Amino acid sequence: MQAISEKTKDGKRIIVKKPELLAPAGSLEKLKIAIQYGADAVYIGGREFGLRSNADNFSKEQMREGVEFANQYGAKVYVTTNIYAHNENMDGLEEYLRGLQEVGVTGIIVADPLIIETCRRVAPKVEVHLSTQQSLSNWLAVKYWKEEGLHRVVLAREVGLEEMLEMKKHVDIEIETFVHGAMCISYSGRCVLSNHMTARDSNRGGCCQSCRWEYDLFEEQDDDGQHQEIPLFNENDAKYTMSPKDLNLLQSIPKLIEAGIDSLKVEGRMKSIHYVATVTSVYRKVIDAYCEDPDNFKIKREWVEELEKCANRDFAPQFFEATPSYEEQMYGNHPKRTGYDFAGLVLDYDEEQKIVTLQQRNHFKPGDEVEFFGPEISNFIQVVGPIWDEDGNELDAARHPLQIIKFKVDHPLFPNNMMRKEVR
Repeated sequence: MQAISEKTKDGKRIIVKKPELLAPAGSLEKLKIAIQYGADAVYIGGREFGLRSNADNFSKEQMREGVEFANQYGAKVYVTTNIYAHNENMDGLEEYLRGLQEVGVTGIIVADPLIIETCRRVAPKVEVHLSTQQSLSNWLAVKYWKEEGLHRVVLAREVGLEEMLEMKKHVDIEIETFVHGAMCISYSGRCVLSNHMTARDSNRGGCCQSCRWEYDLFEEQDDDGQHQEIPLFNENDAKYTMSPKDLNLLQSIPKLIEAGIDSLKVEGRMKSIHYVATVTSVYRKVIDAYCEDPDNFKIKREWVEELEKCANRDFAPQFFEATPSYEEQMYGNHPKRTGYDFAGLVLDYDEEQKIVTLQQRNHFKPGDEVEFFGPEISNFIQVVGPIWDEDGNELDAARHPLQIIKFKVDHPLFPNNMMRKEVR
């Protein structure tokens, strides 16, 4: 087992090698936001050989632009090629992998052994990371993939801390694990409900999220040759779902760092830029604060509250400490915990006039209390005064999607800072 890299400065322990913070990027805009808000790496999907077929996946030229942007920040780009391929899915694989190497992506995230072997043969400069779709959950399997030449393994979401420690003890390989986001009701994504109900294959990018649907329960009975469905619910009952609570390991970041986990992964390639920015920035702050002074570290309430400002289901640590019970599921009530609306994206700020120019993302109007946040600033509250469109016309509200709006803001702002409004 490799010891974590640390040193002592002024009598204080400091962790030198921080774990990678890996953020989702479902589009080029999200890639740039994730990196600006503190991600060390992002994972994206191409238009072939990956899951999340409904995401705004990347063309080759968009990948190239994303890699060039990431390079400016010293960040890395990984591409999901984690489809379980059928015969008809294999055309063009070699050309696709060569293209990934040519645009400069750091690695691919892959489950199918054929794609692994093909990448090693035709694109040897591209790192190969084993996808969570392989359900990796024991150290002997980790050892096997290490001997197969893989650079990194992404653990099954069912793996707990003690199992992670065993893996690090026995095998010298990079380990990546999920720390935040949606959980699958099936074993690491190996779901057949979607295929059965809608003929959309979860393992070829078509998951319809059957476990998030609402269901009524019936008992089938045959009485004197008559088939009946007897309701097992009352009309006022909450609808049944199979949805797990969202994963949240913010409080467990110290344990993950001390365990030597190499990459901490946030789920959510189909989430909004507000979600990506908020979650990435909070985990960035926690990782940095712990590594700077681990022996005196405490979770700040403001970090916890910040995470609650973007759209999530209820949270749970899931398998990290122990096997989850029914309390980590959302059988009946499953409200989204959305305390704030993403209201605007900052495009420019005139320091002399103290005027912000932003792109509207949700309705707001003069008199609203809003909050600005971003990597260069501390969060602050502002009451919106008179607002104007880009032609200088005064408005009674910003009600049109993506409308360019200007108004006075007391504190300096920077491009891609964000404005949110509390939902009341």
